[in-house]
Amino acid sequence: MATDAPNPPRDHGGGIDALIANHGETRADWLDLSTGINPVPYPLPAMPADAWTALPDRAANTRFEAAARRFWSVPDTAAVLAAPGASALIARIPALLPKGRVLIRADTYNEHAGAFAGAGWDVLRTGDAEARVVVHPNNPTGDRWDGAGEIWGKRPLVVVDESFCDETLDASLIHRAGPGVIVLKSIGKFWGLAGMRLGAAIGDPAMSAHLAQMLGPWPVSGPALAIGTAALSDTDWAEATRQRVADDAARLDKLLQTRGARPLGGTSLFRLYDVPDATSWQTQLAKGKVHTRIFPYAPTWLRLGLPHPDRWGQLERALSALAP
Repeated sequence: MATDAPNPPRDHGGGIDALIANHGETRADWLDLSTGINPVPYPLPAMPADAWTALPDRAANTRFEAAARRFWSVPDTAAVLAAPGASALIARIPALLPKGRVLIRADTYNEHAGAFAGAGWDVLRTGDAEARVVVHPNNPTGDRWDGAGEIWGKRPLVVVDESFCDETLDASLIHRAGPGVIVLKSIGKFWGLAGMRLGAAIGDPAMSAHLAQMLGPWPVSGPALAIGTAALSDTDWAEATRQRVADDAARLDKLLQTRGARPLGGTSLFRLYDVPDATSWQTQLAKGKVHTRIFPYAPTWLRLGLPHPDRWGQLERALSALAP
């Protein structure tokens, strides 16, 4: 398969089990800052027993869809499809069209390029293509895409991954969801419920119907639909959380700068820094049981998520032990 840039390794954050094997201790001893998951998750609501015992019915999906439409201001012409996480959608989206060319920037979430390449598409880093994928805000750099230059509705497929857009909801491009456009949403990041595996594809109704067929019946569990509906309906929690993560992101920047790291960007849920040797920083921080994220294409980039409010001291101690 020809591409005009190497397909990046599909590395991810997490992987605490491997760290335990190498460094010891237990999962609870480790401070995992390698992801952008909110460390203070949405409090799980009470739910009826049949959420666990019955197959999810259409009413459960309808309630989730209605909550999603309100929270994200989804256009009436766009479809809302619940899915077992954004990753399940990313893996299936390349099958929506005959394989061709897709434009995806190199320094972004690598599952998109991996999914398209695995389906036989040519992944382009520059130029034009039948399909385009944009992560907005970008992961890991945090820069936003305003959609300028895109002729909406003319390209056969535009995917806008807004997994990290809920802490800056006013920047969402959800109003662009329409023919040929799919906007991806995740409940795992802002709401801190990554293990629940819940996301949504919002946009072109025909493409949504195709994705629904690929996902099969009952793709999302009853408890996930109930919790997701409650989370999307709790606007007070969302507003308070936006303020808290913004304050914590500023605190993290200040703390890392005291050790010589230079902020490069990110979002309120993760921050990106320039350091002399990211691998060395990651290794040294691991001695303090702090796990961070590095990137194979940028040897000086180090990304940290937010610590839990009770775990800032562990990060501070690990940073203070860094070799000068």
